[in-house]
Amino acid sequence: MQDKTQINISDNLAIPEQVIQNLFDQASDTVLDMEQQLSLALASLLAKGHLLIEDLPGVGKTTLARTLARLLGLEFQRIQCTSDLLPGDILGASVFEQNSELFRFHPGPIFSQVLLVDEINRATPKTQSGLLEAMAEGQVTIDRQTHPLPAPFFVIATQNTLEQAGTYPLPDSELDRFLTCFSLGHPSREAEKQLLQGREREEIIRELTPVSDASQIIRMQQRVAGIHASNSIIEYVQDILQETRSNMNFRSGLSPRAGLALLKTSRSWAFLQGRDYLIPEDVQATMPYIVRHRLTLKDTLSPAEHFDKIKHILEQVPIP
Repeated sequence: MQDKTQINISDNLAIPEQVIQNLFDQASDTVLDMEQQLSLALASLLAKGHLLIEDLPGVGKTTLARTLARLLGLEFQRIQCTSDLLPGDILGASVFEQNSELFRFHPGPIFSQVLLVDEINRATPKTQSGLLEAMAEGQVTIDRQTHPLPAPFFVIATQNTLEQAGTYPLPDSELDRFLTCFSLGHPSREAEKQLLQGREREEIIRELTPVSDASQIIRMQQRVAGIHASNSIIEYVQDILQETRSNMNFRSGLSPRAGLALLKTSRSWAFLQGRDYLIPEDVQATMPYIVRHRLTLKDTLSPAEHFDKIKHILEQVPIP
């Protein structure tokens, strides 16, 4: 393991490459065997998107979210979704105060920089809808009053498989608010042994040293937005979109918004690799995780087979 060089972030002058390397070095103690997933999560944040993790309970979804928030120096809150959760439990509510004889808004847990929405598909569709404005516009409107959310604002939602009892499928409009989607899967045997022999994850997370802060994350987001995409890369993304629209395996193809999502995440991936321009490999690395929750197969297949069909799209599109 590399030396965990302490980075002084008080003056916000730390080099992004140092920040990213230090983050991965420290995270290796908590999120075992998850470097790719951590990269995708960080790419989602830097692209100003949101992340959906779909997997079984107990494989490390919450640990990943808490580790990322802690290392980035961002405020973290968690919502545990249940069938009786109400939108006000997430957004907050206006409460009448007798002393002032006025209604005063009391913000809910959504007013944080990293929000973990655990088991989102156990909440009712009405409650899930309370997240839509926040995820799309970075604000919450209650009683005709608009309240801006902190910046950066990053939602990490976890979803149980639909075969489990008490779950509601997420509507397409809500799925489209998530920039990326992936599964964690079970750790390798060696990583699992290290987990079983090691200390509690919560204890390790509390000892992590933040490597960044909110202002630096915002500056990195601005740099990501300026990553150059050549005409050939733009056309490559268009060819991928068109392939999904003509592919008979899927009920409908990807929308232009999905193409924008693919470009944004590809820019973040290039940034994490230390480049200020896109290459086809950036698009290929992120594409399966951008479209897996946006493409529906005509035939019912296992999640693994579904993912294979998506990756097969890349084989049908010529590389520029």
